[in-house]
Amino acid sequence: MHQATGSAHVAIKHPCLENAASRALMATMTELERLAFLEQQAEQSYDAMYEAHSASHAAACFSEVKEALYTAINIAHRIQPESVKRLEARLAHIKAVFRSQFT
Repeated sequence: MHQATGSAHVAIKHPCLENAASRALMATMTELERLAFLEQQAEQSYDAMYEAHSASHAAACFSEVKEALYTAINIAHRIQPESVKRLEARLAHIKAVFRSQFT
């Protein structure tokens, strides 16, 4: 999105969307560090969902939550199976919250 005033174009960064810096950082992490990072990203996007200024912004944040938790669940299956149920339960809770409050 760009600001449409005059000839200046100012990019507006979406606070929920993963950026290149996050991807680069994740590439240097161990699987365990990546798992923790993804959980943290999911929680930050969940918090941002509540601060969303529109339904589409809330949906974008929800999409980021799901992507981070699905990836975390896949990693947990490989390296920390005891975390899978907890992560799946968190995802189910967030889905229920989104459906009840934002749709």
